[in-house]
Amino acid sequence: MLTGIAFLPSTSYAQSSTNPQTADKIIGIVKAQWAAEIADPSNLVEQFKNYADDYTEFNSDYSTRLDGKSVSMKLSEPSGKASSSSVAAEMLNPKVQVYGDVAILSYNFAGITRDKDGVMTPTRAKSTRVYVKQNGKWTFVHGNFAPDPLPKN
Repeated sequence: MLTGIAFLPSTSYAQSSTNPQTADKIIGIVKAQWAAEIADPSNLVEQFKNYADDYTEFNSDYSTRLDGKSVSMKLSEPSGKASSSSVAAEMLNPKVQVYGDVAILSYNFAGITRDKDGVMTPTRAKSTRVYVKQNGKWTFVHGNFAPDPLPKN
């Protein structure tokens, strides 16, 4: 019996580390992107500066995965010229899991959008962002942004 146990495959499970400096860095990257969007919605270069060229995204606006930073920028360009704009963005319940050179940020998004008439509308989402550290820099490689509907009574 002992011989049989010796030949059982060993399984290694990755454990996320708790690294407050990395968590602060990742969260700071996202908040800087939001601040850039609020300050100048048309400045896509600043908003997308931390995205990988092969960035991918799932979101509720499209039924398929968006492939490539250039595609995401192209689809974001009209929103920089839209009659409504983001005026506030907040990250609720953020959690950063770090696995070596990979960091996964999950959070609830809460924001406010103002339309051309000044009407404010709250926005909500459930979000996951995946970052990879390449050449000493954290790069955004994948995002998943899902609607977060209000609970039914």
